[in-house]
Amino acid sequence: MSVGDPVVLIVEDEQPLRRFLRAALTGAGLAPVEAATAAEARSLAALNNPEVILLDLGLPDGDGIPLTRELREWTQVPIIVISARGHEADKVAALDAGADDYLTKPFGVEELLARIRVALRHARQADGGPTETVVACGPLSIDFARREVTINGDAVHLTPIEYRLLAALARHAGLVLTHRQLLREVWGLAHAERTHYLRVYMAQLRRKIETDPARPRLLLTELGVGYRLRADATPPS
Repeated sequence: MSVGDPVVLIVEDEQPLRRFLRAALTGAGLAPVEAATAAEARSLAALNNPEVILLDLGLPDGDGIPLTRELREWTQVPIIVISARGHEADKVAALDAGADDYLTKPFGVEELLARIRVALRHARQADGGPTETVVACGPLSIDFARREVTINGDAVHLTPIEYRLLAALARHAGLVLTHRQLLREVWGLAHAERTHYLRVYMAQLRRKIETDPARPRLLLTELGVGYRLRADATPPS
């Protein structure tokens, strides 16, 4: 760890997992700070100004979902939930409370580090850092300035709604967006419950973008939760 390494606050009551996460983050050039309770998390979040928070939901002195809402009252730091709760309702509740991403235990270190890199990139863009005008995800490229989409360099012709849906996912590439978040962003507040819109337009997008729409490699479904554009996608072999 060195001065200037991004600070990551680990909020986890299980000491062996904290030790594992500490080693993984330190090895990746990150600076971990550890909290075992919700009370410690509140204090350390204020004192250390972390760039990412890894948050377990089952804490000994409180639930992580209310803690997420509380943190969102005063900070926009990316929050990645890491929890043994794998039910759809828990994932939706955490994301709707303000979490940016959700990983179910057990998870792979490389996937966790990839999610952290995505969160750091989005946070820096939100803070006024350089904003990407072109997002590339494997064979897929979205040029926001030109409103152009290509697959392996070939133009893909999208309807306005298809483009807005893809653009919303691309701006948060690698992160899960709930059905409600996508509906609000693409169709507006009045349509926030009309999930059938998403199913129809996601099927259309996959037919235009995926090599095999039945087995998508780019536009991924988070069952019962929402969708994610895979940020680390590689061209199909």
